[in-house]
Amino acid sequence: MTRCFIALPLPDEVRSRLTVAQFLLPLPRKVDPAGFHISLAFLGEVDDRVLDEVDLALSALRLPGFALDLRGFGMFGGTRPRSFHAVVQGDAGLARVQARVVRACVMAGAAPEERRFVPHVTLGRFAPGLADALRLERAVAEGAAFQAGPWRADRFVLYRSDLHRDGARYSELASYPLTGPDAGAI
Repeated sequence: MTRCFIALPLPDEVRSRLTVAQFLLPLPRKVDPAGFHISLAFLGEVDDRVLDEVDLALSALRLPGFALDLRGFGMFGGTRPRSFHAVVQGDAGLARVQARVVRACVMAGAAPEERRFVPHVTLGRFAPGLADALRLERAVAEGAAFQAGPWRADRFVLYRSDLHRDGARYSELASYPLTGPDAGAI
């Protein structure tokens, strides 16, 4: 069994801007900048035979690249925030690619986590109720002018996720180009 997910990697210049912004934020538990990504689908623990089928299905996709940029910050968890993130802005290609990736995973026998797709880059996590919500809300407001990019997404990656005491560590299992013709409607 392999714990894995599919995501878009970030270009070095975007990762650098995020790292500087993250350093300045009042985050109790910061995500390692080496792990910054935009999740498309979280598969969880997957049997190796199913993972091989997922790889074949993802390899068969012919999807176009698309434009992305980051603008501002946000939090998940409402009045009891649990994570802090940079907000991803993308054209319609992002949502189309995400839907096609999820569909390919399901057809291959995987069971991606079912969540509404909200593209973001997680910068920090915290236990609900333990974060200084007012300070974090202020950071969101003050970070409204934050921008990184634009850039063109040219590939997506199947990552392995290994849990450690200090957080998850990711390793690339396979990479898939975004160079196909426009995917059009789903």
